[in-house]
Amino acid sequence: MRVWIDADACPRAAKDQVIKFALKRRFEVVLVAGQSQVKPAFACVRLVVVPSGPDAADDYLVENAVPGELVVCSDVPLADRLVKKGVAALDPRGREFDERNMGERLAVRNLLTDLRDQGQMGGGQAAYGERDRQAFANALDRLLARLSRG
Repeated sequence: MRVWIDADACPRAAKDQVIKFALKRRFEVVLVAGQSQVKPAFACVRLVVVPSGPDAADDYLVENAVPGELVVCSDVPLADRLVKKGVAALDPRGREFDERNMGERLAVRNLLTDLRDQGQMGGGQAAYGERDRQAFANALDRLLARLSRG
């Protein structure tokens, strides 16, 4: 089993949680980033820095993740591409992306992008807090159990 992380946008607490699970359950974690990052000093963690460019990390994840693996990402269009390929996707706040919710998630994302572009709405998501970390840990545990059963 392998868990991929879209590392540029993933909160550190979520990355740390995945690594904690990896050490306990013995799976590989691959951090994919568009810029250099500090790689945790564990043998089960690998860092891939892709050449800079629009969607370079996303493209790498879609090309390399395979069904039966998990990608942690908050990018809805990336998650859509992964789900269509049969790869599990989970956001760092514990919300799973799947065939049933992708249409709605894309529509909401597009609406919010349009509202921000028109100046009718500002800001982004709230700060990543303890409730988010706990929801992510619970969802990660459930999803890893499901993936390990096949």
